[in-house]
Amino acid sequence: MTPAVVRVRPGVDDVALSALHATAFGETPRLRPWSAQLAAHSLTWLDARDGDALAGFVNVAWDGDRHAFLLDLVVDPVRRGRGIGRALVAGAVEQATAAGCTWLHADFAPDLAPFHRACGLPPTDAGLLRLHR
Repeated sequence: MTPAVVRVRPGVDDVALSALHATAFGETPRLRPWSAQLAAHSLTWLDARDGDALAGFVNVAWDGDRHAFLLDLVVDPVRRGRGIGRALVAGAVEQATAAGCTWLHADFAPDLAPFHRACGLPPTDAGLLRLHR
């Protein structure tokens, strides 16, 4: 099995990324303008490719100074357990560090704490308010 290839700031296929996101999060598919959102709001983003297929993605947003935020970390459910998520997080850490960030924030559900801890991101207390459904 060939490992997935992680790329920094690749061109984004809005249709493919929207489909991956919906599949991985169990959501109804909807086309999102990923390219425009990333260009306007992100420090960087990374994807993982398994051959020609999009296998994973992470967005690194930031405050323009010292704080970076992991968002939209996703791995294709059929490709999980192969180190793709860890490779994406490691790449995000590297990119945020290179940009001079001091902090990398990551919010995650309690059941994902073991994965994030294994990536070097221990759980912390944080507030979260769902604004709409």
